[in-house]
Amino acid sequence: MDNMCNMCKKLFLVPKGIFRLCFIILNNVYCIGTYTIWMMMLYPLRKLGYQDMYYKIEGKMFHWMLAMVAMWSWWAGYEVMEAGDDITECLEDRTLVIANHQSTGDVPLLMATFNTRRQILPNIMWIMDSVFKYTNFGIVSVIHQDFFIMSGRKLREKSLLNLASHIYKTYIPLKRKWMILFPEGGFLRKRKANSQKYALKNNLPHLEHVTVPRVGALHTIMDCLNPEKVAANNSTIGTEITLLLDETSVQKIEWILDITIAYPKGDPIDLAEIVFGYRPPCKTLMFYRLYPLSQVPKDPDSLSKWLLDRWVEKEKMLGTYYQTGEFPLDENSHLPTPVVQDPLRFLILHLIFIASTYFHIQVFAAAYHYCSYLIY
Repeated sequence: MDNMCNMCKKLFLVPKGIFRLCFIILNNVYCIGTYTIWMMMLYPLRKLGYQDMYYKIEGKMFHWMLAMVAMWSWWAGYEVMEAGDDITECLEDRTLVIANHQSTGDVPLLMATFNTRRQILPNIMWIMDSVFKYTNFGIVSVIHQDFFIMSGRKLREKSLLNLASHIYKTYIPLKRKWMILFPEGGFLRKRKANSQKYALKNNLPHLEHVTVPRVGALHTIMDCLNPEKVAANNSTIGTEITLLLDETSVQKIEWILDITIAYPKGDPIDLAEIVFGYRPPCKTLMFYRLYPLSQVPKDPDSLSKWLLDRWVEKEKMLGTYYQTGEFPLDENSHLPTPVVQDPLRFLILHLIFIASTYFHIQVFAAAYHYCSYLIY
């Protein structure tokens, strides 16, 4: 009987996966399409001097878009738990978020985590690999002014200069608050072997559950958002970049939020599992360590060591979690609590996007008939 039940459950996964795939494709069409068209229609606001209004509207719609992504994992039963430091204090401040990177599921689950806090997603800037520009969500990130970093040693210096320029020309003028960085620069499974070789060669700790973090982007961000360095022209990012704005307009990062993403038994959720929903429901833990800028070293060597120490700390915590099933918490850490999504809000957002899609179709149909009338 048990074998029969298990077989029925496995057979059910096929139609379930096909239905979820079709729904998510349709969801992408009417959400991304509507978002893009609205932003194109409202683009004259930027040219008329109402850039703040344009990006306030864009930020709200961007949050709604990411709520749709959050719904996919919630609907599949992939719950997110939060533990560690209280992050309420940094929600509306300039905050650099650093996190370990294990799989394609990291970003959707971070979106699900942030979705319940209205202050974060409208004013967030993601730093992601340039390949994501050519995915279905690429146009959304381009309009939102996220940063696409180029991979490879030959392009590293140019990428960091582009990041500095983007911070000065976009992140600061648009009044963005949170910035998301994955210092490892790639997924654990792809970087693990090379990272361990690099660690062995340079006498660094051997890491199994994370990889040695890269420091270039962190140094660039801290240099750009450090009024003292800009004022003293003591930044490592180049004079041609620091001249883009005067030191009085530089606003420093106030917090660094270190997030450790911990999957059950060390088995990361990937995007395919979120789309098709074939993995059994599970809980992913987001563990927070919040550091005010005053606790973060300023000189490059000490900052590099500080970042490596955070990743060594992650290694130990993840090792304990994978072995025991319990995440090591100190006396000041909040116990794991679930991130509670709002199904009614999901429904309302779907109706808004569908109604907008219908409106745009009617507008384009009317314009087509009017043009046809003029021509013929």
